[in-house]
Amino acid sequence: MANRKLEKLDTILKDLKSFVVAFSGGVDSSFLLYRANALKKPDVIGVTIRTPYIPKQEIDEATEFVRKSGIPHEILDFDFPENIRSNPVNRCYVCKKTLFTALRAFARDKGFKYVVDGTNADDTGDFRPGLKALEELGIRSPLLEAGLTKNDIREIALSDGLTFWDKPANACLLTRIPYNTEVKDNTLKMIEEAEYMLLEKGCPGVRVRVHGDLARIECLPGFMEKIVNSPKKDHIIKDLKKIGFRYVTLDLEGYRKGSLNPEK
Repeated sequence: MANRKLEKLDTILKDLKSFVVAFSGGVDSSFLLYRANALKKPDVIGVTIRTPYIPKQEIDEATEFVRKSGIPHEILDFDFPENIRSNPVNRCYVCKKTLFTALRAFARDKGFKYVVDGTNADDTGDFRPGLKALEELGIRSPLLEAGLTKNDIREIALSDGLTFWDKPANACLLTRIPYNTEVKDNTLKMIEEAEYMLLEKGCPGVRVRVHGDLARIECLPGFMEKIVNSPKKDHIIKDLKKIGFRYVTLDLEGYRKGSLNPEK
């Protein structure tokens, strides 16, 4: 089944001819860019958008991937869009509309015909208002069009020997802050520093959700016990308080995608 989907993806990419890949460095956009490059398409470029709410580690990993792969790549820098400073419920829609409008302008100026993104077939079942913005802007989503799910993508990436095949899912730092809460630059820095610290202590894929001066840690399966029973637990608490949090909690439900979404 996955092979048929992959064949469909290749057909879509060939038919698109020239395009810009919105490249975040995550599994989906990395696989999409890798596959386009594997088809020996010279008229493809990965473009990464750098904003204050994208973790620096994601940008660094994206840059390292294209460097090793020899794929053309550019980074576009953006200040924090003030129209999402209050973290509204339609934040993702407004953000996508703003950033992908800029990507369309980049593509037009550089002579590329399309802009494509890494939306996959699983993404339509979640609360994702940003998908509406992509549709309105005419952004193509080849993975979705080919019917490839996240598991399909990981399996193919593993079989192709791609090191990112099991990379935990990530999302912009705004998803760690409740809706309708003013986003402060210092809060974003605290979240990024906290999650990187936990990664360094052996806990990948964590989310540090912020509720005032309280840090609520969501872990992937198996890592909750690791934190609770770890001799590093006291160091984790100390480090989080040093970062600026007053209270530290461990969410007993663990990591849930979109746990701050309205219906949750």
